[in-house]
Amino acid sequence: MSLPELPPLREVIARHGLNASKALGQNFLLDAQLLARIARIPGDLTDAEVLEIGPGPGGLTRALLGAGARVTAIERDHRCIPALAELGEAFPGKLRVIEGDALEIDGAGLFEGKPHIASNLPYNIGTALLVRWLSADWAPWWQSLTLMFQREVAERIVAPTDGEAYGRLAVLAQWRSKATLAMPVHRSAFTPPPKVMSAVVHIVPGEAPDGVRFATLERLTAAAFGQRRKMLRQSLKGVPGALAALEAVGIEATRRAETVSVAEFVALAKALS
Repeated sequence: MSLPELPPLREVIARHGLNASKALGQNFLLDAQLLARIARIPGDLTDAEVLEIGPGPGGLTRALLGAGARVTAIERDHRCIPALAELGEAFPGKLRVIEGDALEIDGAGLFEGKPHIASNLPYNIGTALLVRWLSADWAPWWQSLTLMFQREVAERIVAPTDGEAYGRLAVLAQWRSKATLAMPVHRSAFTPPPKVMSAVVHIVPGEAPDGVRFATLERLTAAAFGQRRKMLRQSLKGVPGALAALEAVGIEATRRAETVSVAEFVALAKALS
């Protein structure tokens, strides 16, 4: 699907006075080719439902609509609403804009089916939203996540065991999903350029292991990585039954959290669940 004739994003930003707000974690992407590449990551979006958080002036929104998606966009910044309304007029019936805070809105309740979620997430709420989406009942209410993060956070999500970035976020993202780093994004691609590099992470849900509760795994990883330089016998001693579970599943209590694989954390959580 080709885009209708639209004004350049820089013109839209200038006309509506949309200077990026640091308080809202805004950094706008304006490169149409880059945005189109991001919109292709989830696969064919023809007539697919997509949830976008923090569309700003609508750069990624344009790309998603151009890929054939029906987009529901949640935007907290009231300054952006008129610009998004103009975009909705260019794509009749394809864009629904909800003004509000994504942390306070039930995303699942906005859809009858399962949407893809694709967003250049505001840096200040990205991790909180990801953990919320990962903690959803399984199978989750979304089909896939295609999300922009600071590069450091993206590496933590996809990190392998025993890597420097491996931690709680990697376990929560990988124990019942496949998380991949889809593409790096240079800081110069943003307006204004942030101080850090960014990357897009793509997450596809899989089967949940039997007999494992998310709350148990979350509690385990919070304790283990909260004191990651300590041996498990120290970091997990505050979790009832954890030390006995270590012995039951054959994990040495003298190991440190970063050496424990996702599968081993799952086995430990299963023993506790």
